[in-house]
Amino acid sequence: AYLNTIWPVNRLKNSLDSRPAAVTLPQQRPTLIYTRAHSVSLGSRVTVSRKLLHSGKTRAVIGTLLVTGVVVLTAWAQFAADGEPDLWTYELIATTPHEPASFTQGLAIHAGRLYESTGHYGESTLRRIELATGRVEKMTTLSSAYFGEGIAIFGERLYQLTWRNNLALIYDVETFERVGTFRYDGEGWGLTHDGTHLIVSDGSASIRFHDPETFEVVRVLSVMTDGSPVRNLNELEYINGEIWANLWYQDRIVRISPETGAVLGWVDLSGLYPPSRRAAEDVLNGIAYDADTDRLFVTGKNWPWLYEIEVVQP
Repeated sequence: AYLNTIWPVNRLKNSLDSRPAAVTLPQQRPTLIYTRAHSVSLGSRVTVSRKLLHSGKTRAVIGTLLVTGVVVLTAWAQFAADGEPDLWTYELIATTPHEPASFTQGLAIHAGRLYESTGHYGESTLRRIELATGRVEKMTTLSSAYFGEGIAIFGERLYQLTWRNNLALIYDVETFERVGTFRYDGEGWGLTHDGTHLIVSDGSASIRFHDPETFEVVRVLSVMTDGSPVRNLNELEYINGEIWANLWYQDRIVRISPETGAVLGWVDLSGLYPPSRRAAEDVLNGIAYDADTDRLFVTGKNWPWLYEIEVVQP
């Protein structure tokens, strides 16, 4: 029988902290079969004759069949517990003006204020924005040699990736004073953290975990669904024990297990800002979650609005 699991509901209308527990089958004593019948049916396709039941070989066969049945039941129960990736939609809560010339590459919330990284050579910036109005409170411009990418705020430091310079810029989160840099291999796309490691995407199906002090790569995660890699992972956000990622040129977010890389589900944001109203490069990109207030915000490259949404599980 299929095992249905109902998750508790929080303000995001689901619990991202709750997972179905692994199925543990109770230990049982060996099963003995006694019969006066000429045969015993062990299923629609397996029948054992009475004569065979008296042989040692048959007892071994029956034991094997019983063990096999337990293995199959365990595998099926685990499959049912894991289930297929969820498909969620959204409910629009509010909109706030967003600078339509901002080629959004990274988004984060810290102490109730919005931080944004924008891209393009010669136009890349780092900004602090008043969340209620969209007004830019503070801004610094990057060197024309840098193409700004994802950002994350870890403690009192703000980290900003660059696209192809193999370089992350480190700032004081309040003053925007540059306090350091660190180098990494490959391109820089999205950035977030789980409270222990910086988490980086590079446009592939891989996610790297970096030590925030040494910047060494601790491990690499391959994001997969149905045995296939999920490529074009872009801007990242860590939400209640999951990694959420924009997918380049797609109006949906993928929810990823930080332990296994498995796809836990999708958030379909189709219709939020219709493609007919934007240029081809103006794609959905930017996820910011305020853990203090349990509020979720999204936007895109050159989008005129920042959207507060709630995700809805059908």
